[in-house]
Amino acid sequence: MPEPRETAVYTHGHHESVLRSHTWRTAANSAAYLLPWLKPGMRILDIGCGPGTITADLAELVPGGQVTGVDRVPEILEQARATAAARGLAGIDFAVGDVHALDHPDDTFCVVHAHQVLQHVGDPVRALREMKRVVRPGGIVAVRDADYAAMTWYPASAGLDDWLDLYRRVARANGGEPDAGRRLRSWALRAGFTDVTASSGTWTFATPQERAWWSGLWADRTLASTYADRARLGGHAGEQELRDAAGAWRAWGEREDGWFSVLHGEILCRK
Repeated sequence: MPEPRETAVYTHGHHESVLRSHTWRTAANSAAYLLPWLKPGMRILDIGCGPGTITADLAELVPGGQVTGVDRVPEILEQARATAAARGLAGIDFAVGDVHALDHPDDTFCVVHAHQVLQHVGDPVRALREMKRVVRPGGIVAVRDADYAAMTWYPASAGLDDWLDLYRRVARANGGEPDAGRRLRSWALRAGFTDVTASSGTWTFATPQERAWWSGLWADRTLASTYADRARLGGHAGEQELRDAAGAWRAWGEREDGWFSVLHGEILCRK
């Protein structure tokens, strides 16, 4: 097996403003396209599991099965273990892992799942080949990623236009592809899958509570997260530009008619 390699850096990091959104994610709001295919007793690998909320949901949906969550960052796995323990879940474990070189034998899992992962890796085709390697014949590789260029909002905001341009530049400078959603099917075909079902899903933020939450976490992320540090250190934005972007987020969040939609590409690949 090839040795793990650092091909890209994770743009967001694990600042509180990032985990505010990651811990909101559930199997229902982030993996609905996969759920009809889950069965009791399945063995599932959840790649890039982060704080483990989706992983824990998957474990509840395959009673008698086994779910393994992997992430590159050991510290975030402590939070994932706490999430599973608080819910009293058995049949769930967590380990440090690299999607480019997974530490599992061939044909191990019934399902390999990755949510918001391939946009952050340096070689998504290699990652998909590894996912294909460790899934059993007849099993499923399920991948969902946002597509930043396809995000849309109302009302129009030059400040959010500038934020989107900045984010995409920073993400690409880190070795990722922020518009991953539209590329998933192409990457899967290049990885050797021949049975690929493509779909899409959205998150929508429109109520006062949703707007306050979404705009607040992005305003904070723009000023205080690893993403903000990389924007500054990479010469992509100065302090005033970041403050302007954060202000644009808060201004949008205060609009009574504000609406924001995040498009995700989704693929189910059968081995």
